[in-house]
Amino acid sequence: MAEAEPSNNSVVAEPRLVICVGDIHGYIKKLQNLWSNLESQFDPQHFNAATIIFLGDYCDRGPDAKKVLDFLINLPSKYPNQKHVFLSGNHDFAFAAFVGVLPEPQNGVSFKEGWKKYEESEDREGWYKGEGYENMHLQGRRWAGHIKARFNTIKGTEYQGSIYDAGPTFASYGVPHGSSDLMKAVPDDHKRFLADMVWIHEEDDVCIEDEEGIRHCKLIAVHAGLEKEKNVGEQLRFLKAKETHLPKIEGLSGRKNVWDIPEELTEKPTIVVSGHHGKLHIEGLRLIIDEGGGFENKPVAAIVASLDEACS
Repeated sequence: MAEAEPSNNSVVAEPRLVICVGDIHGYIKKLQNLWSNLESQFDPQHFNAATIIFLGDYCDRGPDAKKVLDFLINLPSKYPNQKHVFLSGNHDFAFAAFVGVLPEPQNGVSFKEGWKKYEESEDREGWYKGEGYENMHLQGRRWAGHIKARFNTIKGTEYQGSIYDAGPTFASYGVPHGSSDLMKAVPDDHKRFLADMVWIHEEDDVCIEDEEGIRHCKLIAVHAGLEKEKNVGEQLRFLKAKETHLPKIEGLSGRKNVWDIPEELTEKPTIVVSGHHGKLHIEGLRLIIDEGGGFENKPVAAIVASLDEACS
C-alpha cells in the first residue's frame, strides 16, 4: 500500500497552518501515514496550532471505518491546541441517516416524502426495508440497501453491499451489511460525531502562493462543492443550517454541477476546496483533493495553506 502524502501542490507556510485532508474511506493506515507525514514536515509548535479541515467521507469502501472515527474523535484530546473541523461527506450523511442522528427537517416534512422523487430506483438499489426504515432519510435506505448489480462500471470495481459500498463499514462494527443491529453497535461517541459534522466551513483570510505571488483569499470547504448556477449566499445558509428535507444534498453529493467555482466568488478571490470527486484536480482556486477515491492503492492527499497573520 502506498504511503499517503500531502499533494505536491501544497503551499507550506509558517506559522498558522490550515491543512485540508481528503477523503479517507475507512483506510486507517493511510490516515495514520498521512498524519505522521504532516507532523514530521512542520515545526511542532506550528503543527500543534494548526487548523485541520477534514473534507468528509470517513467511512465505506475501506475496512476500518470504526477505527477511522476513533482516530478522529480522539484528535481534540491529543492535540488540544489544534482546531479540528469535520465536514460531512455524502457517505457520512448516509451513515448518520441510517443510525438516526440527522436533524429533523425544519419545514415539518417527513423524510418519507423524499423517497418519491427517486422511487423508480428502489428495486434496482434494493433500499433498506428493515427495522426503523419507515421514516428514514432516503440516503440511509440507499446506504444500507442491497444493490442488485455486482459491478460498478463507472468506478471499475465490485459493489460492496450497497450503492455506497457500505458493507465494510457494517463489518468494521461487527455486524452484517444491512443489519439493523448496526444502530445499537455504533457507540454513542460515534453517533455524536456523526450528528455534529458540519456541512460547510469558511476561513476568512487564507494565504496561498502561486505565479502571481502571495494572495489573500477566503476559503470555503465543502465536501462536493457549490452549485455554479445558484446564489452562493443561499447555498451557504442552507448548508450551515443542515436542512435535511431534500432527498439529495448537492453540496455533499453533486458532480458536474458543483465542479466549478460559482462566478460570483471570483469578485473576491475565494478558494473552494472539496473531496468527493475521486481525483486530484487543481485549477486556479478550485481545489479537489480526493486523490484516494476509496481505492486501496491510492493515497489520501492533503493541501496546506496559511492564515493571514502568517503572511507577509
